[in-house]
Amino acid sequence: MINRIVVVLFALLGMVSCGKKSIFQLEGNLSNLKNQTIYAVFEGSDKKLTDTITCQKNGRFEIKQKQADYLSVTLYFENKSVWLTVYPEAGEKVILTGDINVPELIEIKGGETNEKLSAFYKRHSTLLKERAQLIEKLHTPSDSLLTDESTTTTKLINIDHQLQEKAESFIRKNPAEKASIVLMYRFFRDSDDTRLLEEFIPLLDSSLKDFFLFKELESFVARAKRTAIGAEAPGFDLINIYNQPVSLDSFSNKYLLLSFTAPWCEMCQADNLYLDEIKREFPAEKVDMLLISLDTDQAAVKKVLEADTIKWNLVTDSAGQGTSMLELYNVNALPRCFLIDNEGKIILKTDNGLEVKKVLEQILKK
Repeated sequence: MINRIVVVLFALLGMVSCGKKSIFQLEGNLSNLKNQTIYAVFEGSDKKLTDTITCQKNGRFEIKQKQADYLSVTLYFENKSVWLTVYPEAGEKVILTGDINVPELIEIKGGETNEKLSAFYKRHSTLLKERAQLIEKLHTPSDSLLTDESTTTTKLINIDHQLQEKAESFIRKNPAEKASIVLMYRFFRDSDDTRLLEEFIPLLDSSLKDFFLFKELESFVARAKRTAIGAEAPGFDLINIYNQPVSLDSFSNKYLLLSFTAPWCEMCQADNLYLDEIKREFPAEKVDMLLISLDTDQAAVKKVLEADTIKWNLVTDSAGQGTSMLELYNVNALPRCFLIDNEGKIILKTDNGLEVKKVLEQILKK
């Protein structure tokens, strides 16, 4: 999975005061910021603007932008490895103060919902700090990592579960708060299990139904059902790196392993070893494979694959093919594998190639 920590700072955009467009103002004073370059992406319903900001001093920066109909502003830090999505309230300056190593504990001033979210995270600061330490431990190479990785992962899962319980309590007590939708988006957007989201959505006050994040959650649930176990796999029409057309019908009467990957995904590289084993172990007339990679340079990919003894059926993100497939199959973490049976139904979705291998062995080697 991809561990990217997202802090959502929410409010309303696009209001006009005294006949003039208001100005989005944001000031930041962040500690432990190693890279002083920040990327800001302003997004509206039908447009996007990208800007690059350099901190005036270590960790200090200021952003001013004329508001149009932008719905969100996402700030990317530390070579885009950490980001904060900001929804500033019209007419109010948003001020961010805190440690970039624990972004959810950054103090947010400016906007009622921002401050409610900030207060929620502050109440659970002990859990969030421990979570940040465990994630750092998992990403720091050490001789002892292999021996205690399982323990660290178990602790991380336990903390995530506790945070989900805290968020659930807030949502049930505050069904009319936009902060509740933000927490739903943060803690319960799981493509494998949308039961809690389906339970929460009807509880929310009707006044929130026009809020765009509410609509995104409804759309997410619909997409998740589309790729549930037992569902008919969504059809697609793509062009692979050899300029050959590829569709779901190309794999009729055989099992298809649909694997999503990316060159910058470290876990994907380890998982690819299992894909090699699957490709070599199972005959092509019974099991086929299609890789969807977020590479954009087809020529470079083809050059790399020339040295491989296996000929991979691979689609890159050229012309947005990979991105459209991510949305179609509701993929929000990498690696991700879907096993589709010979009747076109999804029978497994996992981030573990070994699990795919075991399932295929059970099915085909009876």
